[in-house]
Amino acid sequence: MRGGLHAIWMSCFLAGCGTPPPSEVVRVDGSSTAYPLMEAVAEEYMRTQSGKVRVTVGVSGTGGGFKKFCRGDIDIAAASRPIAKEEAARCAAAGVAYVTLPVAYDAITVVVHPKNTWAEELSVAQLRRLWQPEAQGALLRWNQLDPAFPDRPIHLYGAGADSGTFDYFTEAVVGRPRSSRGDYTASEDDNLLVTGVAGDVGALGFFGFAYYEENAHRLKAVRIRQDADAAAVSPSRESVMQGRYRPLSRQLLLYVNTQHAQARPQIANWVHFALKQAQPLIDEVRNIPLEAAAYEHAFRRFDAAIAALGATEVVAAQPTAKLGTVDVR
Repeated sequence: MRGGLHAIWMSCFLAGCGTPPPSEVVRVDGSSTAYPLMEAVAEEYMRTQSGKVRVTVGVSGTGGGFKKFCRGDIDIAAASRPIAKEEAARCAAAGVAYVTLPVAYDAITVVVHPKNTWAEELSVAQLRRLWQPEAQGALLRWNQLDPAFPDRPIHLYGAGADSGTFDYFTEAVVGRPRSSRGDYTASEDDNLLVTGVAGDVGALGFFGFAYYEENAHRLKAVRIRQDADAAAVSPSRESVMQGRYRPLSRQLLLYVNTQHAQARPQIANWVHFALKQAQPLIDEVRNIPLEAAAYEHAFRRFDAAIAALGATEVVAAQPTAKLGTVDVR
């Protein structure tokens, strides 16, 4: 993962570099899953601007990003799930118009310690039993999940409540968003979750595919069976793009404040750059690219939204129900 953006900020701070005026700052915040890609895009974009534009990238989680976005505090929210009805209502009440653009695929990856030799694959039904609220304080040992598993404690790690990964995982697995047991180690910092699972033979956790791929030498990905009759599928670029890794495939999304983009061309320029450069940067940060046609379609929809005169038209510009082979929730 890149750390160069922070180094650039710090070196400029120490050297007394000139800071662009506020009108030349692009503010991005939101998903920790999307953060590495956003950081990479920001760094590459600033290199092309010779210091004329500064891009700040925060990592408040999808929910935290939407709170800032609907207050008008940021220009772009990076999200690992679609905006919720109540969040969209807050944006509407505040007069914040936006357009939604897909930027990459992700696979929520269920991981265990490499020395875990028993949980090579799990069904969605088993994950539901493990993570549903009723499991709290009750399902605490591996052999309770499957009698063939050893009689040893399960230690769970997963996304925090402000994370879009938490919302998506609970809806896909438990059946209701935000419905989960609470007795697990929760964090919006995926690196903390990686460290927790990597240091605990009895652990099981979930987070975005990029964090698994970066740490594959320290973790083992669990194959997922959608139902009893389905084959177990490993998370991979191929299984996601072919629509086989279900139900834990999703899109990473950008929500762009169209009023800000209309008033400040550098925001529109950054979005254009992100859509054009997403594919070359995705391999570097270990996300999964969309089909080329999806980026072209998003580019056209963004320009159409900026050109739209009515805020109602802009807010209605949501992603299509399906792009490529992966359904959008």
